[in-house]
Amino acid sequence: MDALHFDGTLRFDRSYPAPPLVPGEALIRPHLAGICNTDIEITRGYMSFRGVLGHEFVGTVVACEDGAWVGRRVVGEINAACLRCATCTRGDYTHCPNRTTLGIDRRDGCMAELFSLPVACLHPVPDAVPDAAAVFVEPLAAALEILEQCHVRPTDRVAVVGDGKLGAMIVQVLRLPGCAVTLVGRHPERWSLYQRQGVRCLHAEELDEQFDVVVDCTGQPAGLATARRLVRPRGRLVLKSTFHAPSELNLSLLVVDEVTLVGSRCGPFGPALRLLERGLVETAPLISATYPLREALEAFEAARGRLKVLLRIAA
Repeated sequence: MDALHFDGTLRFDRSYPAPPLVPGEALIRPHLAGICNTDIEITRGYMSFRGVLGHEFVGTVVACEDGAWVGRRVVGEINAACLRCATCTRGDYTHCPNRTTLGIDRRDGCMAELFSLPVACLHPVPDAVPDAAAVFVEPLAAALEILEQCHVRPTDRVAVVGDGKLGAMIVQVLRLPGCAVTLVGRHPERWSLYQRQGVRCLHAEELDEQFDVVVDCTGQPAGLATARRLVRPRGRLVLKSTFHAPSELNLSLLVVDEVTLVGSRCGPFGPALRLLERGLVETAPLISATYPLREALEAFEAARGRLKVLLRIAA
């Protein structure tokens, strides 16, 4: 089958082995897959992953022991937990020590004609949500995880550092409680959507103030340094970036300023689907380009420094 895989070199392969049908899992034919910064970081060595890339998708179940899933349009959580260990039994599935992660850790991803994912990870897509919006569910859920972890008050002053792929989701989510949101970025050509939504957009050097909650989603050590500068004493610093580079964050000053540091990763899919169904988050303006799977190498080049680039895999 056609697949985009990484074995130290990013390759488009027309004869990659098709996955078998595994008990408890479903075989899915993806319609669209999104390229995110984590995929790009994997090609630079992040997680030492080898296999098919991709974890943002919308597709159709084509085979499953439970026939009720066959033919359903789905999105899926990326962490395949064992559902048996102590971590899972307390409901903390995304941190299962035995988990595999779609397209990131020991599980082939969705940038192929067919891939496998546990039924427990699947979520049906409402008819009102088109594929071009549903493919954003995974990063939108990751943005919502901030609200799961932090009580963001309507009176809080919030800064989102990074106007890239994930920042586009986070800034739209964090405006929902009614708080004042500032987007700190480097690409003013992207800002019209957020400004229309009431978000203040600035370059980092234009800011000489501090915020109650600051989120770093730049994927760069320099962005993390900017986020740290912007958080007030006893404020909260939320880290959303995963990147293949060391950080020089001064932990002693975090102690002195009593800053709460929050690592934030995967989030709830059900609420993400509801936001898209209700039209509360916009995705169409974020799509820069769509490429067929056979042009995946060109798509990855195009994705560097742009907003969302999609791969079209099946109709």
